[in-house]
Amino acid sequence: MDTLIMVGQLLLGLSILVGLHELGHLLTAKMFGMRVEKFSIGFPPKIIGFQWGETEYSIGAIPLGGFVKISGMVDESMDTEQMNSEPQPWEFRSKPAWQRLIVMLGGIIVNVITGILIFVALVYQKGETYYSKEQIIEHGIVAYDIGKQIGLQDGDKILDINGEPYQSLSEISGGDALLSTDGYYTVERNGEIIQVKIPRGFINSFSNEESMSNFIHIRMPFDIFEVTKGTEAERVGLQKGDRFIEVNGQPVKYFNEWQNALADAANTEVSIKIDRNGQEIDKTVKVAEDGTVGFITNPLLEPVSKKFGFAESISKGTEKAFGVVIINARALGRMFTGEVSAKNVSGPIGMAKIYGNKWDWTKFWSITGLISMILAFMNLLPIPALDGGHVVFLLYEMISGKTPSDKFLENAQKVGMVMLLALMVFAIGNDILKLFTGG
Repeated sequence: MDTLIMVGQLLLGLSILVGLHELGHLLTAKMFGMRVEKFSIGFPPKIIGFQWGETEYSIGAIPLGGFVKISGMVDESMDTEQMNSEPQPWEFRSKPAWQRLIVMLGGIIVNVITGILIFVALVYQKGETYYSKEQIIEHGIVAYDIGKQIGLQDGDKILDINGEPYQSLSEISGGDALLSTDGYYTVERNGEIIQVKIPRGFINSFSNEESMSNFIHIRMPFDIFEVTKGTEAERVGLQKGDRFIEVNGQPVKYFNEWQNALADAANTEVSIKIDRNGQEIDKTVKVAEDGTVGFITNPLLEPVSKKFGFAESISKGTEKAFGVVIINARALGRMFTGEVSAKNVSGPIGMAKIYGNKWDWTKFWSITGLISMILAFMNLLPIPALDGGHVVFLLYEMISGKTPSDKFLENAQKVGMVMLLALMVFAIGNDILKLFTGG
């Protein structure tokens, strides 16, 4: 069932985005009087379809893309027979270069608009919820394995990132920080101000969602929410609302301190001091083999919650949408220099895992908006067979006044298709490798 939910979300998200992308091409083509022969979500073989006017609309069995077939255009169909006949007024090749350019940008523009609308709607409906810089400075962080690898420690108070202020906990592990050159965190540790360097290529440590949770988090003050029946906590009389002060004489305020104090005390007794309604009480408890005594914790630190008006949501949502593009462009550039590992490239399996095995509409639309912006960016790359490749040839034609030959465009299309196929095989190979290695 978990797999079905992941696959279902991926297919729904891709179908929406691919359908809208190809619709952008179709509408702009028809706007300029071009004949659109086919519109397909998914690649052949065809599952279902119907004819409406001059266009056949269909759904293909391979749900990893889609296409529109515009008369008189060199595309993935490689219909060279049509290109050998005399150009007709309704064909792509008969139209002015500026109209053809708009058609090729149509899908990208629709994906950008879709991504922006999704982010604006999410900001307007949900606002923002985060642990703030002020809370981090007050309570400090918990450094997990990946955080400790670069020198962060429990209790560190992160003052800024690369000398610049930040707003939320998520920015500490965000793309701006991890992709920075000679990056560093300014940290207050035991009253001393130090710098913790962000190593080049550190972003490679965050290959999946699980690794993000193994970096840092804010230290969490807590009390007892519920005592589990039949446990040591019930036996010694711990109650809801009790707050721990000491374990074996060592001060305890945060949950990670409680965990650390009990980590080496399995199957032994420890002395604890609790605060119950302002009264200090001493008790002795036996720690279970798994390092617990039997209660459910109650976090005492509430994240900051912000709501935005419609105008603010437009600004904030647009900023978030284009932030995705900027981060991915920077990551792609670092991939060519070797700083970012190509192993971070994911295919459909990796994308399905990002959606997750629980159907959460907020998360679904967040990821779909993110993919929409990435899809627009990737399609704009100057690779033959992608929209960006066609854009380059059209810009060349508009600037030079010379039209590339049909034979050149056909060969470029073949090269581009081989490149895209190789990239897809590489991405799927990465997905499979991660499944076997747990990456």
